[in-house]
Amino acid sequence: MLLKRVLAVILIILVSVTLFIILRPSPGSPIQGKANHFYVGVTFSSNTTAEAKLLIDKVKDYTNLLVVDSGPVSKNETSLNEICDYTVNQGLHLIVYFGKFDLPWQISWLDTAKQRWGNYLLGIYFFDEPAGSLLDTNSAVLSSYNPGNYDAMANLFVKSWQTMPGLQTIKTRPAPLTTFTSDYALYWFDYLAGYDVLLSQFGWNNSRAQQIALVRGAATVQNKSWGAIVTWTYDNAPYLESGQQLYGDMTLAYANGAKYVIIFNYPTVTGDIYGVLRPDHFNALQRFWNTIQSDSNSNSYSAQNVLVLPRNYGWGMRNLNDKIWGLWGPDDKSPQIWNATQTLLTRYFPNLDIVYDDPQFPLEGNYSKIYYWNET
Repeated sequence: MLLKRVLAVILIILVSVTLFIILRPSPGSPIQGKANHFYVGVTFSSNTTAEAKLLIDKVKDYTNLLVVDSGPVSKNETSLNEICDYTVNQGLHLIVYFGKFDLPWQISWLDTAKQRWGNYLLGIYFFDEPAGSLLDTNSAVLSSYNPGNYDAMANLFVKSWQTMPGLQTIKTRPAPLTTFTSDYALYWFDYLAGYDVLLSQFGWNNSRAQQIALVRGAATVQNKSWGAIVTWTYDNAPYLESGQQLYGDMTLAYANGAKYVIIFNYPTVTGDIYGVLRPDHFNALQRFWNTIQSDSNSNSYSAQNVLVLPRNYGWGMRNLNDKIWGLWGPDDKSPQIWNATQTLLTRYFPNLDIVYDDPQFPLEGNYSKIYYWNET
């Protein structure tokens, strides 16, 4: 009788241990809150499979995502497949960058990628900074299109991307592929153009509060997803902010509802095999990973207040003298919008989103308090 009891206890312990091993998150698993998954990782922006493996081995225990963000690799099928295979074999998810589709194998790669890597392939990062690059394009180039006014320019931007072969190539595959890009302005119009996920660039001296309010507002109202990508603070080495600042940026994005937090790891610094990432950055990543592993709450934060900007008002909002759609300087609305934005961010952030007046996206139901740019 005693022997049976001992055996029963041993069996219970074995079952419990087995279930723990099966059910506990592996290093590469998406972090699950109450309502959504969360992904944190780095970009691989160098050129060789060997370099990618070194980076993956370094971060695989405290990240769950690698963004293969390399122009040369996107044009080398063998190298790309080797890196993707190794990434998934180490338990990490994937986002793969393409700048354009000008090689025959790239289309067939898109058609078989989901079958090969399944749900580990989160999507395709296509092009970069579509709205931001337009904002900073030489106005002489844009004026040749003769848009005439803000509405015409917004329509031109959106329609151009909606009909662009590259973006449509991804979105019309037999197996649906999610489209990603990063930007630093005009997120609203990137979403309208067809992107599913936008990564807000945290870099330089830009206002993190304003970036979050703009990208989260656009994602909320248009029913899309968003994240943050920590980019350069400096134009030369060390490029990235300190590890302590990095931890703060990752925590800020996570606390405000980002689904993705990524570190832009480019270029390779002489004597450093991991790109621009230094020991304090890896320590920050590991600290952040450990923090969110123990977080039982969902990070799907939603603001209750919203600031509404004029329809199709493509002002960069980085400073009072920023351009509108890359063609026009600030107008008489700009100072009022600037003041309203700074006032409401100071008063309400993180409980504030910023969106655009657009009848196809009603705000009622998403926010309890709506402020218009000319009524604050």
